[in-house]
Amino acid sequence: MEAEYDLSVMKSRRNPYASKLKSSVTIRLSDDVVSYFKGMSIEVGVPYQSLINLYLRDCVKRHRQIDIHWPSKSLTHHSSGLPTAAAEFIR
Repeated sequence: MEAEYDLSVMKSRRNPYASKLKSSVTIRLSDDVVSYFKGMSIEVGVPYQSLINLYLRDCVKRHRQIDIHWPSKSLTHHSSGLPTAAAEFIR
């Protein structure tokens, strides 16, 4: 084995499995959620999309379930008049 290799002369090639590893999707997220993950991404040096993926993967791994409680019609969201939803993850 050589002590050093000249990687500049090597031919690069794309990973043939890369397109099968992840799916491209469009998802609408609240501004505060995106800001939270963008802030965290700066702290840890990982792209925010990757952090969101890691968090969702952890939810899958732990089989987290969501428990949504819809409040009565008398509780409304500020000026829109629409009911607000409170969601909690069961750990």
